[in-house]
Amino acid sequence: MKILYAVESGSRAWGFESADSDYDVRFIYVHEKNWYLNILPKRDVIEYPIVDEFDYSGWDLRKTLFLLNKSNPVLFEWLKSPIVYYRDDYFYGIMEQLAKDYFSPISSVYHYLHMADGNYRHYLQTDTVKIKKYFYVLRPILACLWIEKYNEAPPMEFEKLLALVEDQTVLARINELLTRKKAGLEMGLEPKLDMLNSFIEEKMEHLEKCVHGFNPRKKPRQEQLEYGFVHIIENTWLPVFG
Repeated sequence: MKILYAVESGSRAWGFESADSDYDVRFIYVHEKNWYLNILPKRDVIEYPIVDEFDYSGWDLRKTLFLLNKSNPVLFEWLKSPIVYYRDDYFYGIMEQLAKDYFSPISSVYHYLHMADGNYRHYLQTDTVKIKKYFYVLRPILACLWIEKYNEAPPMEFEKLLALVEDQTVLARINELLTRKKAGLEMGLEPKLDMLNSFIEEKMEHLEKCVHGFNPRKKPRQEQLEYGFVHIIENTWLPVFG
């Protein structure tokens, strides 16, 4: 097999890593054409045990395109990662166009809203909370607001998403926490931040209402995925003469 694309997908790509944060490397790979000519399905993911701070896993091209057909938000994040370790330009050119065609605002907002709601209820409802967990609620909420405003997949970088925070007092508090986290300062159990909790609850209530007003996109013809699939395989395994 050959790797087509490899990126950072975790806190380092989000922009709020600590000094000891893991490297969450995610990649997309492709087999030779005959590998796909089978009756029974074969394993279509590669996962390695985490060693030290390195976490690697990847998806086969066919699985990747299957998830693209479902408008999988994780895949859109990979394609927008600011930290790219390797990129096959032919593959990426096709994927970039397909991603624009297959992006679904509704499914992405539901994904991020579910993530924000789960983390909020699990981590930020008690009098004392793990302060760093605010980032795991704020980021998906801001991703939803980005989709609402621009009707496109949100960027991974947290600081780009912060441009959507209009309340300067809230923004200053978030930036203070961001500075602490990136500096590796202790962010253990502390009193919950009522200002941020109120901001989170207000935005989640707003998003739960507005998502129903999104117009569903018509899914492109299946032939687009099949065209991309075949041409990526053929280009990847072109014979090399020399």
